[in-house]
Formats: sequence, C-alpha cells, structure tokens
Amino acid sequence: MNLQNAKSLVAYFSRHGKNITGSGDIVDLPVGNTEVVARMIQEATGGNSFRIEAVKPYPEDYYKTTEVAKEEQRTDARPELTAHIEDMGVYNMVFVGYPNWWGTMPMPVFTFLETYDFAGKTIVPFCTHEGSGLGKSVADIKALCPQATILDGFAIRGGNAKNSQNEVSAWLQKLRTA
Repeated sequence: MNLQNAKSLVAYFSRHGKNITGSGDIVDLPVGNTEVVARMIQEATGGNSFRIEAVKPYPEDYYKTTEVAKEEQRTDARPELTAHIEDMGVYNMVFVGYPNWWGTMPMPVFTFLETYDFAGKTIVPFCTHEGSGLGKSVADIKALCPQATILDGFAIRGGNAKNSQNEVSAWLQKLRTA
C-alpha cells in the first residue's frame, strides 16, 4: 500500500472531558485519546482530517455518556452529524478512528460510514480502548462498506495514546510496505 500516493482522509470520533482509565479512574482529557492518535496519523500521512461529531453532544459526565451510548447501541441509532464531507470522491484511503464502546464503534461512526459510498476505497480502522482492542468493529465496518477494501486495524490503549507515536509510526510503516 503506497501511503505517499494515496489521497487520504483521517476521519475520527473522539470524546474529550471525563473519561475512564484502564484502572477505573476518571480523568479529565482536554483532547480525547482517539483525536490524539488521529493527529499523529494525519501528520504522518499528510492527509486531511475530519472530526465525526454528533449534533446532540454527549454529556460531560462519563457515566451519563455511557448510558446514552448504550441506549444508542441498543436501539441501533444513527445520530445526526454536525458536518459532512463535500467530496468524498477525492479520497482513495480513509482512516476511520474511534474509541471502542462495548465492543464496537460509537453510533456516530456508523452514521458516517453509511453516509458515503466507499466502493473502491481503502478503509483503515484504528481505535482506542481500555482493554477490548478492536472488538467487532472491523467486522461491522466490513458489513457497512462491503465494496471497500478494509485493512487490518490498529488498536491502542487510550491511556497510552499520548505516548504512542512509536507504535503509530510502526503500524503506518507496515501499511507502507504491505
């Protein structure tokens, strides 16, 4: 995969504010973990960046957010997004980033993936998590975008996101040589 010749987009959903760590502590993140990783990927690839964001924001409180997110997943909701990409046709590689919420992507990422035609494009998933890795998110992406090529995903613990430059670089290097 030649990342240098690819016209890439780094689309990501990330939640800043109150978040939980792998040890169960609640911390206040000025920048969400997934956004931290997305910025590293965007800088390394030179691609454009797009923040996936729901019109109705999630609560500041971590536990209230989990209640809303679980209900969205239970009802298979598709939250409306605040912005859209004018011309997805210019991109041939789309990095899609998200935190792993209960085994898959947050529902705004489902909305994003269903909004555009990814036929013939390459989707590169990446996620932050606190112990569950990619979960079933890659299978969900394959189901939502059956005519796209889905590469192996990258998962990093959220608590390690800000110190993951070496891991991100190594993963991108593997993609370059694949």
